[in-house]
Amino acid sequence: MTATAEAAVKPRTVVLAAAFALAAVVLALVSLSLGTTKLPLDEVLRALVGGGDSGTRLIVVELRMPRVATGLLVGIAFAVSGALLQTLSRNPLASPDIIGVNSGASAAAVGVIVLAGTGGGNISGAAEQIGLPLAAVLGGLLATLIVGLLSIQRGVVDASKVVLIGVGVAAAANSLVAWLLVIGDVTDAGRAAAWLAGSLNARTWSDAVPVGLAVALLLPVAMMFGRELEALVLGDDVASSLGVRVSRVRLALLVVATVLAAMATAGAGPIAFVALVAPQVAQRLARTDRPPLLTTAMLGALFVTLADLVARNGLQVLQVGPYELPVGVVTAAAGAPYLLHLIGRQQKGR
Repeated sequence: MTATAEAAVKPRTVVLAAAFALAAVVLALVSLSLGTTKLPLDEVLRALVGGGDSGTRLIVVELRMPRVATGLLVGIAFAVSGALLQTLSRNPLASPDIIGVNSGASAAAVGVIVLAGTGGGNISGAAEQIGLPLAAVLGGLLATLIVGLLSIQRGVVDASKVVLIGVGVAAAANSLVAWLLVIGDVTDAGRAAAWLAGSLNARTWSDAVPVGLAVALLLPVAMMFGRELEALVLGDDVASSLGVRVSRVRLALLVVATVLAAMATAGAGPIAFVALVAPQVAQRLARTDRPPLLTTAMLGALFVTLADLVARNGLQVLQVGPYELPVGVVTAAAGAPYLLHLIGRQQKGR
C-alpha cells in the first residue's frame, strides 16, 4: 500500500470507528433502560453519575451495567482476536470459533465448572474468578499450539491448512465438552450447558473485569504491530524483505489473539461468529487490505450489544413470551448466513 493510499484510508477508518463506538454507547444506554422495569433514559443517565434514587441506581449500576459492560468488552475481544487471526493467516475464515481456540477454551472452562463442582461443591468466589479465566486461556493456548504444530510444513506454518486442521481440533474439543457434560453432576452440567450457549445473563463485575483487563492490555499491544500487520498481508517473503521478523511477530500476535478470545470465552461463553463477521464487515466498509483493528473492535462491541438487546427483548416484542434468548443464539443466527457467503466467495476464487 502506498503512502497516498494509507493517508486516504486512515480518516475513513477513524470515522467508522467513532460511528460504531457512538452507536454502541447509544445501544448500551437503551439496554440499560429496558428490562422487567423500564426506566427513562434521563433516569439512567442520572444513575450512572451517582444521582437518582437508590432503587434506580441498584437496577442500573449493580444489575444491568455489569451485563452491558461485559457485552461491550467481550465484543471487542472477540472481534480483535478474529482480525488478528484473519490477517496472520490471510484467510477470512480464520477466527477463534472456527479454528478451535474457543472450543479449546470452552473445554477447559467446562472442565473447571463440572469437575470442581463434582469434586467438592460448586465453584464460586475466588476459585471461579481466577480458575475459570485461567483454564480458558490455557485451553485456548493448547488448541492454538496443536493447530500450529499440525499446520507446519517445511518449518513454516501453512496458512492454507490452518482452518481445516482447526475444524478438526474444534471437533475434538467439542467431543470432550460433551463427555464432561455426561459425567458431571446434573446441576453443574446444566450451568455449563447454559454457559456454552454464550450468555450475558446474570453477569457481574467479576465477569467484566478480567475481560476488561485483557482488552486494556492487549489491544494497545496489537495496535503497536500495525506496520508488521500491513507487511504480513503482502506475504511472508515480502514482509521479511521489509525487515519484519515474521516468526516472532506471528507468534506474539497469535498469543495476543488467543488470550483475547479465551478471556472473552471465560467471561460470557463461546459467543459465535462475532470474531468471524466483525473483521470482515469492518474491512469491507473501511476498504482496506486487512481488518482495521480499532474499527473492528468498535464494530464487535456494537454487534454484541445489539445482539444482546435483541436476545433480551426480542421475544417479548413479538409477544411470544417473557423469555430471554442466549446472546450466542442471536449472533449465530446472524453470522451463519455470512459464513456461508464467505465460503461461497472462496470457492468462486474471489
